[in-house]
Amino acid sequence: MAVRVLGGLVGVGVVAAGAVVASKKLAEKKTKPADGDEAAGAIPMRGLPAAAAAAGDDDAAPSAPPLELAGAPADPILVALGGNESLLSPKGLALVRELIAEGQAHIFAAWPPPGSNDADKYRLIGQLAQLDSSYHGGLVQYIRNAKQLLRDSKEGHNPFEGFSPSVPEGEALDFASDRFLEFEARGARAASDAAFVLVAGGLGERLGYSGIKVALPAESASGRSFLQLYCEFILTLQAKSKAGKPLPLAIMTSDDTHARTQALLETHNNFGMAPGQITLMKQEKVACLTDNDAHLALDPRDPFAIQTKPHGHGDVHALLHSTGMAKKWRKEGRKWVCFFQDTNALVFRALPLALGVSAACDYDMNSMAVPRKAKESIGAIARLVSSSDPSRSTTVNVEYNQLDPLLRATVAPEGDVNDPKTGFSPYPGNINQIVIKLDSYVKQLDKTGGIISEFVNPKYADATRTAFKSSTRLECMMQDYPKALGKGAKVGFTVVNQVWATYSPVKNSVADARAKAAEGNPTHSATAAEMDFYKAGAVALRDLAAADIGAPQPGAYNGIPVEEYPRVVLAPSFAPTLGDVKVRLVFGGALVVRAAPGARVVIDGLTVGNAGWEWAHTEELPDVTEEEAIRGFRVVKRETAELTFDAPGDYLIPEAGARARASDDEEAEEGAPEAEGAVAADPAAAAAVALAGAGSGSLRRVPSRGGAVAAAVAAMERTASLGNAASPPGGLSISRRGSGGVGGGGGDEEEEEEARAAAHQLTEAVFASVAGAK
Repeated sequence: MAVRVLGGLVGVGVVAAGAVVASKKLAEKKTKPADGDEAAGAIPMRGLPAAAAAAGDDDAAPSAPPLELAGAPADPILVALGGNESLLSPKGLALVRELIAEGQAHIFAAWPPPGSNDADKYRLIGQLAQLDSSYHGGLVQYIRNAKQLLRDSKEGHNPFEGFSPSVPEGEALDFASDRFLEFEARGARAASDAAFVLVAGGLGERLGYSGIKVALPAESASGRSFLQLYCEFILTLQAKSKAGKPLPLAIMTSDDTHARTQALLETHNNFGMAPGQITLMKQEKVACLTDNDAHLALDPRDPFAIQTKPHGHGDVHALLHSTGMAKKWRKEGRKWVCFFQDTNALVFRALPLALGVSAACDYDMNSMAVPRKAKESIGAIARLVSSSDPSRSTTVNVEYNQLDPLLRATVAPEGDVNDPKTGFSPYPGNINQIVIKLDSYVKQLDKTGGIISEFVNPKYADATRTAFKSSTRLECMMQDYPKALGKGAKVGFTVVNQVWATYSPVKNSVADARAKAAEGNPTHSATAAEMDFYKAGAVALRDLAAADIGAPQPGAYNGIPVEEYPRVVLAPSFAPTLGDVKVRLVFGGALVVRAAPGARVVIDGLTVGNAGWEWAHTEELPDVTEEEAIRGFRVVKRETAELTFDAPGDYLIPEAGARARASDDEEAEEGAPEAEGAVAADPAAAAAVALAGAGSGSLRRVPSRGGAVAAAVAAMERTASLGNAASPPGGLSISRRGSGGVGGGGGDEEEEEEARAAAHQLTEAVFASVAGAK
């Protein structure tokens, strides 16, 4: 497996030895010792990596100004360091001098004399060096920016002074509508020139999950993790768009997630992505601040460490600049960069759509958005018009607690209110899924270094706004990118009017989700996200394939109310876009269709019935895992009908009244009721008929005997399974394995052998119904 790991400025991960090397260089004595000797008065640097031990002062910064001579006014560094200046290199001394000039002498106030805790002093100097090198402009510039922002915050400065909001330009589309499908198809073609960026710096601790969030199952029916799902979508878009080169994926990690993300990719062989197709970029943290004077916060547990916190996902822009990734992509001829976050399994139901809108409208930046209720706790997309210079107007994200007062103070005395025609605010909700035009992006990054407008959000102890309840830090958000764009930049948005269709993230714990549900707000929980994922698949079948999915039923897991639809999972390889959803099935039970690379399957009116799968409440089960606990259910696979096509070829499953007994699923509970019903003759002969001449990976419509329209539902590595526990007993079990039997046309022996060798690569799409949850 080959995953590139890059480092650079602002949030870019330095290799483990990097901070130690910095510590060594900054802590070395100003004069080099004789060969083999330590510098006089300096403490030997123990346990350094070879690279650090070999490092000299050749690349150190210019020497600091000389110390004051005896009899001159006391040098503040001498006072602050109390004799420890002998431990510092010229570069280290220069950094300390700058920090003390900015009022940071308290950092060194508790230092004991030389010879005591010297290793800890080296460690602190090394950390200061790392904080200095990882922020654009250095640590002193960070402190100066903080002082200004803290001053503005204390005085209640309005960041939008001189601007008035208006409804922005954008596209609002209904899920699976003709216009939706048109833009989606255009976006699928444009994907051949796209790059993808996943912001994945978070752990799942707040959710009740001890791992990284991208390792969580996106849904329980197939068990795909979020990262696997995203990789499979990108690979499928790569094939569908006929891209001449792999579509790159850059992942922004953090100290908390970097190693575990790398291990997840190594364990799963990059989820099928090519060596070098994935790049990891590690974001560093920034220093915390204790007060309005921007004093750096010492860690309360360690007086030789600065307290740090994440700077925010806006660092992703600086990472793409400092690592050279953005320029590299442009040099490769790519045109678009698609940004998305870690736990929204529905994001790729919207990304091709937004990409198509961007291509059609030539947007420099296009924010995916959702309908938003007035005053809802989600940032809003608004057009800000400058009263002094209309050419400075731009479309940006405005936080919900800023939008209402801004409207009241400018154009709408009633503030942020719902449109009576739609029931929603005219200002759509930002969901941090963005498409940016690469050419203008690289030019902007060259101007700014990728630095995004920062903000500070201190929690004041009282109304005087002078003391903080806890330390704060500067933050930045990736959606604030257009604030720095010049005149003439085109910024828009793309809304899907049905929120559940494209946005249902996993953000809240079970307890927080229950509280939000009680308030009538979206829970953004693992439970709701999974049910919305199934709903999107079921409604796609209903609207695009005339499937009868029945009415949703009310349910609840973990005390979180949900709408329960048939459990439909349209795997990326099954339907990379909604335009690929063409299937006609009557199902009552669980059906799994497996197709190897090169196998193309047409299902024409298939009827299935068996005991299906059950979504069982975890309260009734032993040995519940973290993944199950945060959802409130476990999938119990009782019976499954299977169709397996593990050799290349074209197959037709005709409209079949024939029923075969359901096969027991390998994971079925012991003692599950055995399905009853008639058994067809040769199931393979009854169900599979070769199609001639279908192109590889193509989708074909085939007229059924009853006049209905059937559709190809399996192409390269494609699987579907359906389930409904309300089904009658009995069912269909058909298996087509190897090259013998019916329907083997379309591939030579070498292709068939390759397909059999790749049988383990079969992907899955799952369908199971409301009645399967008891």
